[in-house]
Amino acid sequence: MIRKHSTTLHGHRTSFTLEDAFWSELTAIAAARAIPLAALISEIDDNRDADSNLSSALRLHVLAWVKAAGHRDGQADAARPENEDTANVPTG
Repeated sequence: MIRKHSTTLHGHRTSFTLEDAFWSELTAIAAARAIPLAALISEIDDNRDADSNLSSALRLHVLAWVKAAGHRDGQADAARPENEDTANVPTG
């Protein structure tokens, strides 16, 4: 389910919408980094492209975190289908 959330960034109230799964992962990221959720959201907001919206930036941050964790744990290769043709995949 998509839910609307509100926060204060640099003294201004703002809102964003996230699916529950993204919200759950976002809170887990903050906990893993031992920082307040508000600080994580502010950090993501500060580093996002000017032409992107906060909701998208939060989702992309979660995606990058999960992908990086998968690579660290070796899960990315394990999740690849055995019959996938990798001969035409660029390596660099």
